[in-house]
Amino acid sequence: MELRYVKLSDSEVEEALGSLTGWAVEDGQLVKTFGFESYLAGSAFASAVAQVAEELNHHPDILIGYQKVRVSMNTHDVGGLSPYDFELARRIDAIS
Repeated sequence: MELRYVKLSDSEVEEALGSLTGWAVEDGQLVKTFGFESYLAGSAFASAVAQVAEELNHHPDILIGYQKVRVSMNTHDVGGLSPYDFELARRIDAIS
């Protein structure tokens, strides 16, 4: 999938979602909750996500809880999900 800031159709979203594990679409956002053995481990993961997001210049919402981190994203400029959301999800999975 070419990285472009373009809103994906429902069928394109479903196809891209099929290549990911544990991610879902909720209220127009691509979301996944990651589990950790400690709060500090989750915080370190959130920091790593921030670094990957900065490299891609595509920034998710990150909610750090006790032994879990929830990552959610969409592309505000296109009003939905774009290839950038799925690329960021793949990069986040690679560091989890």
